[in-house]
Amino acid sequence: MGRLERRIFQLNDEIAALRDAETLAREELIMHQHIDDDAQRDAAVSDAPIDRADAAETRADVARARSVVEGLIRKREKLEAKRDRLISKLS
Repeated sequence: MGRLERRIFQLNDEIAALRDAETLAREELIMHQHIDDDAQRDAAVSDAPIDRADAAETRADVARARSVVEGLIRKREKLEAKRDRLISKLS
């Protein structure tokens, strides 16, 4: 097996790991979204300062989790494009 083929296999392994991480990050995002929904509802109903503070924190948690998912997607897509370029060199 040549160097190019080994690099493609390595990229495939990295892509698979990123897909796994992306799945976990998406599940975490869903959890944060559910918590945020409850916190936003509590803040709207009670209008208590602590509930508003909790709602702001959970909103930030959702944004952070979404950012992680988006970053993983970008990394995976970049590696997939690199892998595809290497595959085209095999032809």
